[in-house]
Amino acid sequence: MSWNLPNILTLLRIGMIPVMALMFLLPYPWSNVIAAAIFGLAAVTDWLDGYLARLWHQTSPFGAFLDPVADKLIVAVALIAVLTANPSAALAFPVAVIIGREIAVSALREWMAELGLRASVAVGWLGKLKTTAQMVAILLLLYAGPVWVVSAFTVGFWLLYVAAGLTIYSMVLYLLAAWRAVDSQGEST
Repeated sequence: MSWNLPNILTLLRIGMIPVMALMFLLPYPWSNVIAAAIFGLAAVTDWLDGYLARLWHQTSPFGAFLDPVADKLIVAVALIAVLTANPSAALAFPVAVIIGREIAVSALREWMAELGLRASVAVGWLGKLKTTAQMVAILLLLYAGPVWVVSAFTVGFWLLYVAAGLTIYSMVLYLLAAWRAVDSQGEST
């Protein structure tokens, strides 16, 4: 493993996960604010570690593996914590869609890598848009307080549905890209 700043930021992000969940689930009026701040900091380190790794030419196989794992872990734990605190079928649906998609696409990427076709399921602009909507939604759901005259939870709830829609659409695009890549590889052999 390469001990560089981008990898250290990724490891710190993983370390933030249980702290964020614990803060969110504590019964104090300030716990949501702390949990949202930790999640926001984690989201910034997600962007920063990738940026620095490319800028300083410190990309590594370990970082390429660990970064998406850290992202999926913090998203899943945050969504489960929010659902635990606010159990409802209306919230469970987008949570299940998002977590299910993350597992399915991770498995798809691993399978495509085994076939030597990982580039055919690379992250595109739609994936980045989905991630942005998802991260902002989760941040608002964790905070859950008022923002001006609206409830952050309500805005986060509807934005989570937008993220779930983008999640389904991007998963379909990944599956189609994988299908075409596997199909064209079968034709060339």
